[in-house]
Amino acid sequence: MATNKSQHISQQFETELQDIRSRVLAMAGLVEQQVADALEALITANVDLARQVMEQDQLVNDFEIQIDEECTQIIALRQPTASDLRLIIAILKTITDLERIGDEASSIARKALNLSEQDRPKKSYRELSALGKHVSEMLRDALDAFARLDVNAALTVAREDKEVDEEYEGILRQMITYMMEDPRTISRVLDLIWSARSLERIGDHAKNVCEYVIYLVEGKDVRHLSVENIEKILQKKD
Repeated sequence: MATNKSQHISQQFETELQDIRSRVLAMAGLVEQQVADALEALITANVDLARQVMEQDQLVNDFEIQIDEECTQIIALRQPTASDLRLIIAILKTITDLERIGDEASSIARKALNLSEQDRPKKSYRELSALGKHVSEMLRDALDAFARLDVNAALTVAREDKEVDEEYEGILRQMITYMMEDPRTISRVLDLIWSARSLERIGDHAKNVCEYVIYLVEGKDVRHLSVENIEKILQKKD
Protein backbone atom coordinates (compact mmCIF):
# COMPACT_ATOMS: atom_id res chain seq x y z
CA MET A 1 0.00 0.00 0.00
CA ALA A 2 2.83 2.37 0.96
CA THR A 3 4.64 1.52 -2.28
CA ASN A 4 1.57 2.35 -4.37
CA LYS A 5 1.16 5.66 -2.54
CA SER A 6 4.83 6.47 -3.12
CA GLN A 7 4.51 5.67 -6.82
CA HIS A 8 1.41 7.85 -7.06
CA ILE A 9 3.20 10.80 -5.43
CA SER A 10 6.18 10.28 -7.72
CA GLN A 11 3.97 10.24 -10.82
CA GLN A 12 2.11 13.32 -9.63
CA PHE A 13 5.42 15.12 -9.04
CA GLU A 14 6.62 14.21 -12.53
CA THR A 15 3.36 15.55 -13.99
CA GLU A 16 3.85 18.81 -12.12
CA LEU A 17 7.40 19.17 -13.45
CA GLN A 18 6.27 18.49 -17.01
CA ASP A 19 3.48 21.04 -16.65
CA ILE A 20 5.97 23.71 -15.56
CA ARG A 21 8.32 22.88 -18.42
CA SER A 22 5.40 23.21 -20.85
CA ARG A 23 4.56 26.62 -19.40
CA VAL A 24 8.17 27.74 -19.78
CA LEU A 25 8.19 26.68 -23.43
CA ALA A 26 4.90 28.54 -24.01
CA MET A 27 6.42 31.64 -22.43
CA ALA A 28 9.52 31.19 -24.59
CA GLY A 29 7.39 30.98 -27.73
CA LEU A 30 5.60 34.21 -26.83
CA VAL A 31 8.88 36.02 -26.15
CA GLU A 32 10.43 34.75 -29.37
CA GLN A 33 7.43 36.08 -31.32
CA GLN A 34 7.71 39.40 -29.48
CA VAL A 35 11.30 39.81 -30.65
CA ALA A 36 10.41 38.92 -34.25
CA ASP A 37 7.45 41.33 -34.27
CA ALA A 38 9.46 44.14 -32.67
CA LEU A 39 12.10 43.82 -35.36
CA GLU A 40 9.46 43.77 -38.08
CA ALA A 41 7.84 46.87 -36.61
CA LEU A 42 11.20 48.64 -36.48
CA ILE A 43 12.26 47.81 -40.02
CA THR A 44 8.89 48.42 -41.69
CA ALA A 45 7.56 51.23 -39.44
CA ASN A 46 4.54 49.08 -38.56
CA VAL A 47 2.94 51.09 -35.76
CA ASP A 48 0.15 48.59 -35.03
CA LEU A 49 2.62 45.74 -34.65
CA ALA A 50 4.82 47.83 -32.35
CA ARG A 51 1.84 48.53 -30.09
CA GLN A 52 0.91 44.84 -30.09
CA VAL A 53 4.39 43.90 -28.88
CA MET A 54 4.13 46.40 -26.04
CA GLU A 55 0.71 45.12 -25.02
CA GLN A 56 1.97 41.53 -24.92
CA ASP A 57 4.56 42.46 -22.32
CA GLN A 58 1.97 41.99 -19.58
CA LEU A 59 1.30 38.44 -20.80
CA VAL A 60 5.01 37.68 -20.45
CA ASN A 61 5.01 39.15 -16.94
CA ASP A 62 2.00 37.02 -16.03
CA PHE A 63 3.78 33.89 -17.26
CA GLU A 64 6.78 34.70 -15.06
CA ILE A 65 4.64 35.23 -11.96
CA GLN A 66 2.61 32.03 -12.49
CA ILE A 67 5.65 29.84 -13.15
CA ASP A 68 7.52 31.38 -10.23
CA GLU A 69 4.60 30.58 -7.90
CA GLU A 70 4.39 26.98 -9.15
CA CYS A 71 8.11 26.46 -8.62
CA THR A 72 7.91 27.92 -5.12
CA GLN A 73 5.05 25.56 -4.25
CA ILE A 74 6.98 22.55 -5.53
CA ILE A 75 10.04 23.49 -3.48
CA ALA A 76 7.88 23.91 -0.36
CA LEU A 77 5.73 20.80 -0.79
CA ARG A 78 7.99 18.33 -2.63
CA GLN A 79 11.41 19.35 -1.33
CA PRO A 80 13.09 18.25 -4.57
CA THR A 81 16.71 17.10 -4.58
CA ALA A 82 19.49 16.49 -7.13
CA SER A 83 18.39 16.80 -10.78
CA ASP A 84 14.80 17.77 -9.88
CA LEU A 85 16.06 20.67 -7.77
CA ARG A 86 18.43 21.74 -10.55
CA LEU A 87 15.47 21.73 -12.96
CA ILE A 88 13.47 24.05 -10.72
CA ILE A 89 16.45 26.38 -10.23
CA ALA A 90 17.20 26.42 -13.96
CA ILE A 91 13.56 27.20 -14.74
CA LEU A 92 13.46 30.07 -12.24
CA LYS A 93 16.58 31.59 -13.78
CA THR A 94 15.38 30.99 -17.34
CA ILE A 95 12.02 32.73 -16.87
CA THR A 96 13.83 35.76 -15.44
CA ASP A 97 15.89 36.02 -18.62
CA LEU A 98 12.82 35.43 -20.79
CA GLU A 99 10.99 38.26 -19.01
CA ARG A 100 13.95 40.56 -19.62
CA ILE A 101 14.04 39.58 -23.29
CA GLY A 102 10.38 40.58 -23.43
CA ASP A 103 11.30 43.93 -21.88
CA GLU A 104 13.97 44.48 -24.54
CA ALA A 105 11.48 43.61 -27.29
CA SER A 106 9.06 46.18 -25.84
CA SER A 107 11.87 48.72 -25.78
CA ILE A 108 12.57 48.09 -29.48
CA ALA A 109 8.84 48.46 -30.18
CA ARG A 110 8.80 51.85 -28.43
CA LYS A 111 11.76 52.96 -30.56
CA ALA A 112 9.88 51.72 -33.63
CA LEU A 113 7.02 54.07 -32.73
CA ASN A 114 9.42 56.99 -32.41
CA LEU A 115 11.18 56.17 -35.68
CA SER A 116 7.91 55.77 -37.60
CA GLU A 117 7.42 59.52 -37.30
CA GLN A 118 10.85 60.38 -38.72
CA ASP A 119 12.48 60.25 -42.14
CA ARG A 120 13.78 56.80 -42.99
CA PRO A 121 17.27 56.25 -44.47
CA LYS A 122 17.67 54.77 -47.93
CA LYS A 123 19.22 51.57 -46.62
CA SER A 124 16.21 51.07 -44.31
CA TYR A 125 18.25 49.94 -41.31
CA ARG A 126 20.05 47.15 -43.16
CA GLU A 127 22.76 46.68 -40.54
CA LEU A 128 20.25 46.59 -37.70
CA SER A 129 18.17 44.07 -39.63
CA ALA A 130 21.22 41.78 -39.99
CA LEU A 131 21.97 42.01 -36.25
CA GLY A 132 18.33 41.31 -35.48
CA LYS A 133 18.33 38.22 -37.65
CA HIS A 134 21.48 36.90 -35.97
CA VAL A 135 20.10 37.51 -32.47
CA SER A 136 16.73 35.95 -33.36
CA GLU A 137 18.46 32.80 -34.59
CA MET A 138 20.58 32.71 -31.45
CA LEU A 139 17.48 33.00 -29.27
CA ARG A 140 15.63 30.32 -31.23
CA ASP A 141 18.55 27.91 -30.94
CA ALA A 142 19.01 28.63 -27.22
CA LEU A 143 15.35 27.86 -26.55
CA ASP A 144 15.61 24.71 -28.66
CA ALA A 145 18.65 23.62 -26.62
CA PHE A 146 16.61 24.19 -23.45
CA ALA A 147 13.66 22.20 -24.79
CA ARG A 148 15.92 19.27 -25.75
CA LEU A 149 18.38 19.70 -22.84
CA ASP A 150 21.17 19.59 -25.43
CA VAL A 151 24.53 20.68 -23.96
CA ASN A 152 26.36 20.65 -27.31
CA ALA A 153 23.72 22.84 -28.91
CA ALA A 154 23.88 25.18 -25.91
CA LEU A 155 27.65 25.52 -26.33
CA THR A 156 27.24 26.27 -30.03
CA VAL A 157 24.81 29.08 -29.26
CA ALA A 158 27.02 30.48 -26.49
CA ARG A 159 29.85 30.86 -29.00
CA GLU A 160 27.63 33.13 -31.10
CA ASP A 161 27.51 35.78 -28.38
CA LYS A 162 30.99 37.07 -29.22
CA GLU A 163 29.99 37.59 -32.87
CA VAL A 164 26.84 39.43 -31.82
CA ASP A 165 28.93 41.72 -29.61
CA GLU A 166 31.25 42.47 -32.52
CA GLU A 167 28.31 43.25 -34.83
CA TYR A 168 26.85 45.58 -32.21
CA GLU A 169 30.16 47.42 -31.79
CA GLY A 170 30.40 47.81 -35.57
CA ILE A 171 26.91 49.32 -35.73
CA LEU A 172 27.73 51.62 -32.82
CA ARG A 173 30.80 52.99 -34.60
CA GLN A 174 28.81 53.48 -37.79
CA MET A 175 26.00 55.29 -36.01
CA ILE A 176 28.40 57.64 -34.25
CA THR A 177 29.90 58.49 -37.65
CA TYR A 178 26.42 59.31 -38.99
CA MET A 179 25.78 61.71 -36.12
CA MET A 180 29.13 63.43 -36.57
CA GLU A 181 28.57 63.87 -40.31
CA ASP A 182 25.02 65.16 -39.96
CA PRO A 183 23.86 66.43 -36.54
CA ARG A 184 20.27 66.49 -37.83
CA THR A 185 20.26 62.68 -37.59
CA ILE A 186 21.12 62.59 -33.87
CA SER A 187 17.57 61.93 -32.60
CA ARG A 188 16.90 59.14 -35.08
CA VAL A 189 20.35 57.57 -34.68
CA LEU A 190 20.08 57.51 -30.89
CA ASP A 191 16.88 55.47 -31.19
CA LEU A 192 18.70 53.07 -33.50
CA ILE A 193 21.63 52.80 -31.09
CA TRP A 194 19.27 51.93 -28.22
CA SER A 195 17.53 49.36 -30.44
CA ALA A 196 20.87 47.79 -31.30
CA ARG A 197 21.75 47.75 -27.60
CA SER A 198 18.50 45.93 -26.85
CA LEU A 199 19.35 43.31 -29.48
CA GLU A 200 22.82 42.83 -27.99
CA ARG A 201 21.25 42.32 -24.57
CA ILE A 202 18.82 39.75 -25.99
CA GLY A 203 21.89 37.87 -27.21
CA ASP A 204 23.31 38.01 -23.67
CA HIS A 205 20.09 36.60 -22.22
CA ALA A 206 20.07 33.82 -24.83
CA LYS A 207 23.59 32.90 -23.76
CA ASN A 208 22.42 32.84 -20.14
CA VAL A 209 19.73 30.31 -21.04
CA CYS A 210 22.41 28.12 -22.57
CA GLU A 211 24.42 28.30 -19.35
CA TYR A 212 21.35 27.13 -17.41
CA VAL A 213 21.04 24.15 -19.78
CA ILE A 214 24.62 23.17 -18.99
CA TYR A 215 23.97 23.59 -15.26
CA LEU A 216 20.81 21.50 -15.45
CA VAL A 217 22.33 18.63 -17.42
CA GLU A 218 25.89 18.60 -16.06
CA GLY A 219 25.44 20.10 -12.60
CA LYS A 220 28.14 22.69 -13.36
CA ASP A 221 27.64 26.39 -12.66
CA VAL A 222 29.36 28.00 -15.66
CA ARG A 223 28.11 31.56 -15.26
CA HIS A 224 30.70 34.30 -15.82
CA LEU A 225 33.07 31.86 -17.56
CA SER A 226 34.31 32.18 -21.12
CA VAL A 227 33.09 29.63 -23.66
CA GLU A 228 36.65 28.28 -23.85
CA ASN A 229 36.72 27.64 -20.10
CA ILE A 230 33.27 26.04 -20.21
CA GLU A 231 34.49 23.66 -22.91
CA LYS A 232 37.55 22.75 -20.81
CA ILE A 233 35.38 21.99 -17.78
CA LEU A 234 33.08 19.74 -19.81
CA GLN A 235 36.04 17.98 -21.47
CA LYS A 236 37.53 17.16 -18.05
CA LYS A 237 34.24 15.55 -17.08
CA ASP A 238 34.44 13.28 -20.12
